[in-house]
Amino acid sequence: MTLSVKTRAQRFVATLRHCNVLGLTVERADADGLTMRLPYSDMIVGNPLTGVVHGGSLTTLMDTACGTAVFAVLPGFELCPTLDLRMDYMTAAQPGLDLIAEASVVRIASSVVFTQCEVFQAAGGGQERELIARCAATFMRIGQDMTPADFRARIEQDDDSGETDA
Repeated sequence: MTLSVKTRAQRFVATLRHCNVLGLTVERADADGLTMRLPYSDMIVGNPLTGVVHGGSLTTLMDTACGTAVFAVLPGFELCPTLDLRMDYMTAAQPGLDLIAEASVVRIASSVVFTQCEVFQAAGGGQERELIARCAATFMRIGQDMTPADFRARIEQDDDSGETDA
């Protein structure tokens, strides 16, 4: 069975406990990158008086989006731990609005994968987007042999969707 990039990304995110708790979802995924949503909730608020999102929530979203993009596009099943994550915070995320991350793989080398990500929120009637933060991240390739067999089995689980790469 050959899974589509989106199915691989969705199943990868489904195996991560923090993604389930935070409600992270993969909205789009293909060879060019992915879009991930972090819904606004009280759990991601840093300042309860204002409702402003905590910076750690943004970091989690970007690290997860970049890591998921890596996992989804590498051949085989290869977990890649984060080596470096460089963040630029542009403005505070507004209370009540979901965060949307757009991540892509920039380059795949023999031992490192380079990624980038931007996080947006809808501004003014939902049509315009405001850049909240961006990052550049690198991930270490550890090889398919280092990826636990039970993890691979969870990703490869057969389902009735019939979604495969052509």
